[in-house]
Amino acid sequence: MSVCEVAEYLGKPLSWVYGNWRREKIPFRKVGQALRCRPTDLEEWLDQQIK
Repeated sequence: MSVCEVAEYLGKPLSWVYGNWRREKIPFRKVGQALRCRPTDLEEWLDQQIK
């Protein structure tokens, strides 16, 4: 998933995702210069946020 797709999925502004992905430990990986996230990794991260 791209940063835009993650922001839309989370219901957050794009600026929030870019500004907080490291602090919040959103499971992005660098692919070239782009950030990408696997949907399964994002689901696991969301599950951990609830606990």
